[in-house]
Amino acid sequence: MVLFLAVAIATAGCAKAVNYPSVTEPIATWETQHASRPADSSAFRVVSFNIAFAIEIDRAIEVLQQSGPLQNADVIALQEMDAPGTERIARALRMNAVYFPSGIHPRHDRDFGCAILSPWPLVEPRKFIFPHRARFSGLQRAATSAVVMRGTRPIRVYSLHLPAPMSISGGSRKDQLRALAANADSAGMPVVIAGDFNSHGKVGELERAGYDWVTKDMAGSIPKRFLGIPLKSLRYDHVLERGLGRPVGPDSMGVVPDNRGASDHKPIWVVLQSSSSVGH
Repeated sequence: MVLFLAVAIATAGCAKAVNYPSVTEPIATWETQHASRPADSSAFRVVSFNIAFAIEIDRAIEVLQQSGPLQNADVIALQEMDAPGTERIARALRMNAVYFPSGIHPRHDRDFGCAILSPWPLVEPRKFIFPHRARFSGLQRAATSAVVMRGTRPIRVYSLHLPAPMSISGGSRKDQLRALAANADSAGMPVVIAGDFNSHGKVGELERAGYDWVTKDMAGSIPKRFLGIPLKSLRYDHVLERGLGRPVGPDSMGVVPDNRGASDHKPIWVVLQSSSSVGH
């Protein structure tokens, strides 16, 4: 309670966010090329990376280009992005991209949102606006969604970033995830949900809605220290799926240990497996 009051007092005079209430704009898309490699019949590599306020883009590009588990991704979900940062990464990786900002974040006074990148065509871009605004900034978060056309099989992908724990109640976070599940249920195709949930336990709301929480027991991706002493990393970045298949084997998911100072988060990766064909 004391901590909550301290945060409330400290943020009382902060600037407010400018939200983008439209579900169709602003939007930014880039089409660089279609994948030249054949569509694998089983493996679907998913990467998620929160690049803090899209500041260290060059370092993030190094991580995405040079870290083995992040290479040859079928989809990359990015958070805390703006349009210029998304474009630079998409062009460096020679990927197609879709980006929707939630609004203008008051901390840096520029666009703040989520992006989806893929070497495969991205169609049917959508912006899903979450219920509930952040307590202090008033920012109303939105997820970016698009259909990845990998071979002949479409896969609906969501990149999301929920508010920080002090900005929203646990009940409101559950509301947000239930609303997202309802939206994803209408996809009529396999679904992948990836991003920064700013929570571990609340992610179970999607699990209860029928989604496979494949990163539930994965190591944390946000290192924490207190007085220089390493603490247990937070497990806030996750991937869930429905209609594809769980990762198989010990080398099918993980956290990249060296993010080269690109963010306070480390990128995560998962290789989903499916007994049915993902595309030919």
